[in-house]
Amino acid sequence: MSAATIPQNPLLKGTGLPPFTKIQPEQVIPAFTQLLKELDEQLTIIETNVQPTWNGLVEPLEKLTERLNWTWGIVSHLMGVKNSPQLREAYETVQPEVVQFSNKLGQSQVIYNAFKQLRASEAWTTLEPAQQRIVDSAIRDAELSGVGLSGEARDRYNAIQMELAELSTKFSNHVLDATKAYSLTLTTQAEVDGLPQSSLSLAAQAARAAGEENATPENGPWRITLDFPSYGPFMQHSTRRDLREHLYKAYITRASSGELDNNPLIVRILELRQELANLLGYKNFAELSLASKMAPNVAAVEALLEELRSASYDAATKELAELKAFAAAKGAPEATDLQHWDISFWAERQREEKFAFTTEELRPYFPLPQVLDGLFGLVKRLFGVTVTPADGQAPVWHEDVRYFQIADETGKPIAYFYLDPFSRPAEKRGGAWMDVCINRSKINDNGATSVRLPVAYLVCNQTPPVDGKPSLMTFYEVETLFHEFGHGLHHMLTKVDYTSAAGINNVEWDAVELPSQFMENWCYERPTLFGMAKHYETGEPLPEHYYQKLLASRNYMSGSATLRQIHFSTVDIELHDRYRPGSDETPAQVRQRIAKTTTVLPPLPEDSFLCAFGHIFEGGYAAGYYSYKWAEVLSADAFAAFEEAGLDDEAAVQTTGRRYRDTVLALGGSKHPMEIFKAFRGREPSTVSLLRHNGLLNTAA
Repeated sequence: MSAATIPQNPLLKGTGLPPFTKIQPEQVIPAFTQLLKELDEQLTIIETNVQPTWNGLVEPLEKLTERLNWTWGIVSHLMGVKNSPQLREAYETVQPEVVQFSNKLGQSQVIYNAFKQLRASEAWTTLEPAQQRIVDSAIRDAELSGVGLSGEARDRYNAIQMELAELSTKFSNHVLDATKAYSLTLTTQAEVDGLPQSSLSLAAQAARAAGEENATPENGPWRITLDFPSYGPFMQHSTRRDLREHLYKAYITRASSGELDNNPLIVRILELRQELANLLGYKNFAELSLASKMAPNVAAVEALLEELRSASYDAATKELAELKAFAAAKGAPEATDLQHWDISFWAERQREEKFAFTTEELRPYFPLPQVLDGLFGLVKRLFGVTVTPADGQAPVWHEDVRYFQIADETGKPIAYFYLDPFSRPAEKRGGAWMDVCINRSKINDNGATSVRLPVAYLVCNQTPPVDGKPSLMTFYEVETLFHEFGHGLHHMLTKVDYTSAAGINNVEWDAVELPSQFMENWCYERPTLFGMAKHYETGEPLPEHYYQKLLASRNYMSGSATLRQIHFSTVDIELHDRYRPGSDETPAQVRQRIAKTTTVLPPLPEDSFLCAFGHIFEGGYAAGYYSYKWAEVLSADAFAAFEEAGLDDEAAVQTTGRRYRDTVLALGGSKHPMEIFKAFRGREPSTVSLLRHNGLLNTAA
């Protein structure tokens, strides 16, 4: 076989759109064996010929990391959307080698010194602000990557990074497997009493997938799982308190016992993070985490959390008392002793009565294709960009995945994105996220300059199309789609031409949720909502009374919702700031202690929520979960700029929208988020808008 006929491994293409239809798990190991060898050789060449200039240092380094990110990005993406035992095994085999190479790159003394020389050189003043910020971040990241360590300390640092990477993958797989391992098969009408049609259809579909080929929505059997589109509605609607309790306990004890027990992993992760922080000269992991965030220190984070806690605690207490009174008025025997598995159910009944509508009644008005039309109409109105389908122009990993193009005012393409909307519990992790497929960048090729356009992955887990109907979305799913699209816009509408600061790159973690949370506000705005809410069969618009009820119910239980986020954030900060592994408290006991002031219904003794708290044990939110609230202050204040300009003044909305696009969305990581925020808003952010939007302003006074 001549060299020319050896088929090229698709994972080594290195540029352009991933050839998803050609990628197989068995290609992962050979691809990385070859790629890491080549990158290692390239790194040696860069180190040997390094020059402390932009072209002699930053550009060759970006080329090198881009190649690694392209291939590793695809494999990581497939782990989230097309998980399989074969892929897992391959991922776990190559992950340590990837971590090893990243450590080597991050700890290159030669490169670190060259960055410092560039910063001290006369050429420094000729660099653009974006370039300067990239260099500053590179120096800081090298220091956080242990560049200053040597000998035993460096070896220990690298061993810790390696073990942490393995533990986070294991944690994630345990949650996925534990969620998948549980199911509840119901066979009688009495057991599914109260469940809406959409849940019955989904449960029958799940039963058919599990081998009950004759399962129907009318006659069952019905399979309920811990996957959120199944679990959530069951807890809200099932009249069977015994089954709700059973399901709730299964949900809160996921991955907390047996072979999938995450408890020992949590302790080990916290131990290693503490040790890592000490190696780098920080008191604890929270300090290390904040070194690269917008919040200046732990005290500032705790001050914000306390301000929001005191504003929401009394509101949440009142909400629980109202719920008990409501259940009592309905003659519920459990009213005097409402338990966790009663809350969703009674909150939903009270919402239906208070606002005279059910979440289910709204679903027929939110079929996915129309919601997309409404979303695309909004971004055209605010930012002047046009979204059009581009299906068929890019290979996809599943037949349900769509591909779209974004064009500017002149019709010129500026970005693309994939949309993978539906829940697939067998192979796709829960939740919703945006990820980078391709970064925007200026490409210099043989003297010719062109701009490489950004491409994003948008992944949701909403209710799939069932029984010939389109995907009919809950309003929460609509908000989630808008949220992820906000992240997507941040990545796609960037005007920065340097990869390392384009889009979400180099944006402080606690500012990165600003554009996503900002978009959620528009779901309640009249033109946007009526632009998408039309009945999927008749095409009739959402009746006005529903809109008024949606507005009225927007802050329903908002004290409880805010307090819940404060609870998670406070537990996270405490575990990474004051808690020490091996002390007389376990992580679960830390959480129970914090729950005394951050929950109004204390967690059950067996509640093992931490064992499934993927955000902080597998994702990047460790000592950073507060970022949701930190960024929500920014996003609420950003939306308030539109309210002040006048939401019914179309010209003002468009002017403000263009200013938002040219600052928050365009500048990416090229400037500090506070500077960008001030450029848009004309001042520093204030918490007033957030409290007002949540209906908590008067309680905070």
